[in-house]
Amino acid sequence: MKKLLFALLIISLLATPLFAEGQKEAKSDQPIVLRLADNQPDNYPTVIGDLEFARLVKERSNGRITIEVYNGGQLGDEKSAIEQTQFGGIDFTRVSISPLSNFNPLLNALQMPYLYRSADHMWKVLNGEIGDYFLNSLADSGFIGLTWQDSGARNFYNSIKPIYTVEDLKGMKIRVQESTLMMGMVSALGAVPTPMPYGDVYSALQTNVINGAENNWPSYDTSSHFEVAKYYSIDEHTRVPEVIIASKITMDKLSKADQELIKQAAKDSTPVQIAAWAAKEKVSEDKVRAAGVKINRVTDQSQFAARMTDLYAKLLTPEGIEWVKKVQAVK
Repeated sequence: MKKLLFALLIISLLATPLFAEGQKEAKSDQPIVLRLADNQPDNYPTVIGDLEFARLVKERSNGRITIEVYNGGQLGDEKSAIEQTQFGGIDFTRVSISPLSNFNPLLNALQMPYLYRSADHMWKVLNGEIGDYFLNSLADSGFIGLTWQDSGARNFYNSIKPIYTVEDLKGMKIRVQESTLMMGMVSALGAVPTPMPYGDVYSALQTNVINGAENNWPSYDTSSHFEVAKYYSIDEHTRVPEVIIASKITMDKLSKADQELIKQAAKDSTPVQIAAWAAKEKVSEDKVRAAGVKINRVTDQSQFAARMTDLYAKLLTPEGIEWVKKVQAVK
């Protein structure tokens, strides 16, 4: 009986119209309240971008359309938020393309190691025809891709020595996320991938259970890993874009004019998010430099990229490989 009641409740919730009148398309003068989910805390760069998006929508609709931002995982983790957005339970969510690739595997072509030569290269890709194609491709999975956001680059750090060449990584025990991509990348570079929960990394570095890990500047700082792994080597092995997606169910209920207003506001919010990320990175970099971290930059990324051929072949479809070639060809 309980299971039957629960099933009926779910059906009734899914059947509830987004708008009070329940019409197929919202009237152009009807007040609309929409929800956006983000798992990051207050003042995080993605949340700053979300709030700018919401501000622009409200301003440009003369207060008629309100987007309420629920950050800090209030509406669930990224996977849950994506699923709720797909079925119209949430109107928008900001997520990394990593979990989103489970719903659209072609996105893997945009997050492979050593794919982007620089931040400038990545943004030329995302702001061009390739980026637009991938945003539009999400419609097949029940989403409308609105805009890209920045999450910086991930780099290696360790407690032994600077990393300048692939040989410097040989035999190092490097903590990675439990993913085929990250474990494959570290193995291809001759190091030993060691999956473990993020919260265990500090003590594992401190006790030499592992020699190093990899992450972006803010995470290296806020985790205090710089205290026990004093060598930070900038190789920028991955740049994984963030994206704001809308529920296709929600967008289909809006007027064409409102859909275009929302899409443009999302695009126009991106520079604010990028600037917020750059500022956060700078604060973290300054902090760890002041703490005496030894920082070096890998000057020849090509030798690292050359080790990724087999990993690309293993993880990407032939179509994905073709998209990688297009990304690499962008100047």
